[in-house]
Order: sequence, then C-alpha cells, then structure tokens
Amino acid sequence: MTTFDALRPGKPDSILALMAAFREDPRENKIDLGVGVYKDASGNTPVMRAVKAAERRIVEEQTTKVYTGLAGDPAFGEALSGLVLGGRAPRERLSMVATPGGTGAVRQGMELMRLARPDCTVWLSDPTWPNHPAIVDHVGLKRRSYRYFDADTGAVDFAGMMESLGEVVAGDAVVLHGCCHNPTGANLALDQWRAVAELIAERGAVAFVDIAYQGFGDGLDADAAGLRLLVDRVPEALIAVSCSKNFGIYRERTGLLIALSANAKVTQGALASLNRLNYSFPPDHGARVVQTILGDDALRADWAGELEEVRGSMLGLREQLARELRDRIGSDRFGFLAEHRGMFSLLGATPEQVETMRREHGVYMVGDSRMNIAGLNATTVPRLAEAIVAAGV
Repeated sequence: MTTFDALRPGKPDSILALMAAFREDPRENKIDLGVGVYKDASGNTPVMRAVKAAERRIVEEQTTKVYTGLAGDPAFGEALSGLVLGGRAPRERLSMVATPGGTGAVRQGMELMRLARPDCTVWLSDPTWPNHPAIVDHVGLKRRSYRYFDADTGAVDFAGMMESLGEVVAGDAVVLHGCCHNPTGANLALDQWRAVAELIAERGAVAFVDIAYQGFGDGLDADAAGLRLLVDRVPEALIAVSCSKNFGIYRERTGLLIALSANAKVTQGALASLNRLNYSFPPDHGARVVQTILGDDALRADWAGELEEVRGSMLGLREQLARELRDRIGSDRFGFLAEHRGMFSLLGATPEQVETMRREHGVYMVGDSRMNIAGLNATTVPRLAEAIVAAGV
C-alpha cells in the first residue's frame, strides 16, 4: 500500500452537494436558498460601485506587487478595525493580522487559542456555522455547545444560553456571532450582550466574536453595537472579521483577526508567527480595495449607501415572506422571519419537509431548513410561501 492509499474521503459538505443538485435540476422555476451569497432581484451577485472605483484607482496608482508584512498592510487593519470597533477598544491593547477571508481569521484565532490554552474548551452556539466545529476539531481543541435558538418561537433562548454558559471556566473561549446569526437569523439584544459580557469577564474566559455580516442587519453601527459593548467590558477577546459579504468581494478572500489582550506586543508576535507558518504573507488585493474605500470619504459614502440598499432589500423580502405566509395560514406563526436579520433564517421544517419542497417545488435549502433570504426576489417569495404551506411546515 502506498502512502496516500491511507487517505479517506472527507466528510461531504452538505452545501456543496446542494449546489451540485441545484445545477443539475432542469426545472426553470427552481429556487436556490442554500448558498450564502447575496443576490439581487435578477439573481446576480454584482460588484459594488465603490469596489470597481477602488480597483480602477489601484490599477492606475499601484507601483509594485512586492509582499506586504506578515500581518498585512497596517493601514488595512487600522481602517477595518475602526469600522468594526468604532474606536471603543484602546489601541495599545489591540493586535491585528490580515487573513484569507473570515474563515482564515477564525482558523488563526483557534490556532492562537491552542498556543495559549491547549487544554481550553471552545463553546459554540447550538446551532452554529458548520465550519466552526470543523475548525475547532481540526486544530485539536475541545468543544461544547451552549443553547441558543428556541425553535418554537424563532427567537434566542437566552435563559438556556446563560444556563449553559454558567459552566464556562477560566481560559475557555466563547464563540459569539457579531450580528446576523448564521444559521438562525436570531440575534442578541443589547441588554443580552451586556449580560453575556459580564459573565465572560467574571469567568475569565475569552470572547471570540465572528462578525461576517456587518451592515446586513440593522446598519453598520447597530450591527457592531453588541461587539463594541463587549470589548468595553472583557479583558481578552478575539474578533474574526470578513469583508466577503458587506463589500461583496467573496473571491478576494479578505479578512482580519483582531486580538484584545493585556500584552499586545507579545500577541502580535504570536499572530505574525502563525501567519508565517500557515501562508506567510496574506493576500493584499481585497484588503487594498477595502482600505481604499474606507480611506476615501466619497467612496465610503457610496459603499455605505449601496450596502444600505442591500440591507433594505433583504428586510423587504423578509417582510413580504412573513406577510405571504400569514395570508395563507391565517396566523402570524412565521412572523419571526420578519424579525430575524441578515441573510439566513431557520424555517423550522423537518428534513422530510425540506426534501418535499425540493422534490415537488424545486426549492433548495439546507437540510436543517436554513434558507438564504437573499436568494429570493419579489416573484419567488409567493412561490416559496406556497411550497412551505404545501409541505405542511
């Protein structure tokens, strides 16, 4: 037997399988609610105006493609951390490295936890983004889940969450979604953020915030309000930031890992070493686009305006779907869909009902009934409502 004969196939990715099934479906009226990308009313994922303008400027003005530093261009970190934190954390306590996307930031953050506390437990919401537990397992850390979602109400089970987190001990990491919780769409209120922050600080744990959708929920500042409140109260935090969604630069793999600690110089050195070991110098094009936009008042205003249009579109689709369902079933049982924020919601359908909607109506969503609201438009919303009712959800 040769060396690579010992390899075993990886666990199939349900979303990739769903994408393949959707592509192979010949029906013209099929609806893709699985893939986590924003689509406009025409089903396209456009390049934002400010991104195009920034790229033109970069092409005209850039004079070299030499490496940036191991942590990426410091100006990128300063600009993006300012957008996320709003100046709430003392700069002397922050360390930052550019990463290949938000996923890269999560991975580097977990690697840092393994270096600092190899025996720690990482606490994840139930449910959470599937890559969270996969990354925790891959780096060799222990993990536990905390209660988060109440399927009956479609809201956060905050009492259950706090009860679960009552078992957190010093050195553990508690992973929180900064806004637009994936997959549920149900978010913490500010007073709940405050209570969680106090618990984490009291227990001596590390707050690990994954913020991938800032601007998709209630607005740029409102979506970061809980995170900013948190960093005011905890001594240590890790923040994984993604630019894929709110700047629409998915394929550029642009992210940032921010660490809040007492000794930022030591933490910065550890983060730079992790970058060196994993990919040396981080990609720069997307980071330079973001840096250019945030550093120019006109580009920033245009970007923020277009982002607000995107946010408004998703809120409108949520309200339309909740209304269509209310009209069909005569109750507000699905009213939580209008209350959720971001791209995703958990519908509350069984795997069998999800399969019925796919087979009989061409509606594709993940088996746990997570659906991407941004995959809808005004025409497909009534068809989805019909499919939901017909499947007996």
